Amino acid sequence: MSVIRLAHINNTSIMIKNKQVMSNITLIFAAFIWGTAFVAQSKGMDYVGPLTFLAVRASIGAAVLIPVILINDRLSGKQLSVFGSKDKLTIKTLVIGGLCAGVALFGGSSLQQIGISMGVSIGKAGFITSLYMVFVPVFGMVVGKRTSFNQWIAVAIALVGMYLLSVNSQFTISIGELTMLGSAVIYAIHILTLDYLSKRVECIRLSCIQWLVTAIISTIGMFIFEQPNIQHINDAIWSILYLGVLSSGVAFTLQVIAQKNLNPTVATLIMCLESVFALLSGYLILHEILLPKELLGCALVLVSVVLAQLPITYWISRRRIRVINNTNVKRDSSNPDNDTDK
Repeated sequence: MSVIRLAHINNTSIMIKNKQVMSNITLIFAAFIWGTAFVAQSKGMDYVGPLTFLAVRASIGAAVLIPVILINDRLSGKQLSVFGSKDKLTIKTLVIGGLCAGVALFGGSSLQQIGISMGVSIGKAGFITSLYMVFVPVFGMVVGKRTSFNQWIAVAIALVGMYLLSVNSQFTISIGELTMLGSAVIYAIHILTLDYLSKRVECIRLSCIQWLVTAIISTIGMFIFEQPNIQHINDAIWSILYLGVLSSGVAFTLQVIAQKNLNPTVATLIMCLESVFALLSGYLILHEILLPKELLGCALVLVSVVLAQLPITYWISRRRIRVINNTNVKRDSSNPDNDTDK
């Protein structure tokens, strides 16, 4: 009986391990899509303006998520409905939260797209954007979340990395790179918004609404500040489809599936590979070459992003608790006077 039970436990652990391996591969593929999407964004700027690109891309992203919602409802046995719930408070939170997340997503995405249109290299764009992972724990202090010591160290390393990456010999930084940095700041606010809402509403519906809001705002801006042309949009359609279908639809769905079987810290660290894939794709596809100083800056930014996600304070506290417990056990076992007979 014990042998059968042991075999069952071993089989279960192997299945869990296999799920984790597959989830790792799935999330790496999602990071690959997001990283190479910077190339598509850059190529799209050859034909259309940043707001036109974002308007069409966001519209496709929202449309792609609709069948994902329907399939998810079918698999989970939900009754078909627009908001996925009959609870008025949940619907209100979903709609208002989707509006807020959409505004933040528009801010981050539009600044990123404008920065790329100003000539910021793909490698730099990927690493500067990834700084949102450093900003998130710092901005979290505003909503009462604690910022650990290693996260402050990560901020310091990120500043040095940003200096090496962007500040030139005249001690100036380009407007495009400042725009990318602004994008990272707003993306951090967007992440905190999603963190609050994800515990209260369904994530896929929330994502669909935020992309729809982004599409509406971008379309308004497109007609005010740019001169959209159907032929130009058609010329950029493959770049737009790559971001609208793969980046917004497929990669997001893969992320949701993969994170169910992964530790959040591990998942975040894997997603850091987005900036690495951006650098590699910029080099291999667009033949962009960074200076040694800029590559060192990229490395420091990556180190800061990884360091900001590691729960070092939690590990230290767990180790202290383990040491104290072991000390107490040793003290009790070495004490000949036991009170058990009293």
